[in-house]
Amino acid sequence: MIPVGDDNEQFGPAIVTMTLLALNLVAFFVQIVLGEAFTYAFSFVPADLSLFLLGRAPAEVLITLVTAMFLHASLGHLLGNLVFLWVFGDNVEHRLGSGLFLVFYFVCGLAATLTQYLIDPVSTIPNLGASGAISGVLGAYFVLFPGNLVRVFVWPFSLFLGTVAIPALIMLGFWFLLQLWGGVDQFGQVSSGGVAFWAHVGGFVAGMVLSVPFRGRRRRALPYYRY
Repeated sequence: MIPVGDDNEQFGPAIVTMTLLALNLVAFFVQIVLGEAFTYAFSFVPADLSLFLLGRAPAEVLITLVTAMFLHASLGHLLGNLVFLWVFGDNVEHRLGSGLFLVFYFVCGLAATLTQYLIDPVSTIPNLGASGAISGVLGAYFVLFPGNLVRVFVWPFSLFLGTVAIPALIMLGFWFLLQLWGGVDQFGQVSSGGVAFWAHVGGFVAGMVLSVPFRGRRRRALPYYRY
């Protein structure tokens, strides 16, 4: 299921969401230009953090906890993440406010990365991608806008029947269960890269918890003309 839109109120542009979208696009362009050496240098490697905690690696590894959030393994990886951020980010940003939303985004990204780290702290496979932080956005949306309708493209049915409107509670709840199932299924297997399901789980849970204080918060929609 690919989300293509949702219920939105008019609060003006979501500046932080659009900026994050742009930064991810720019970072991917830099990756293409500078190649794999750049990507590996700024991705997060769990084993490096373990060495740092033992006093056997430089503090620069901490920087990769942030830089890895803006790197992607492929164009499909990038576009998939940006679609979710585009659809769900604006409502959450408007509810939290742009400043808090920016902090929230990075905190969720860190929670996601550290969750994946705890699953395999000696892994030497680089971790990268915005999906951990974006999972936090999804978790917040799940708590703050459970009744909103999300328009999804369901392959291949939507080719003939169009998009389907699904309540966010159901769509995101199903998405979370898929991540949890994928994470459990990875236990006991030799790690060889792929989807960081536990980062998605950790980010989503962090987003849910951090957004609870904002459930009753409302902003007055901006006036506008329909044309």
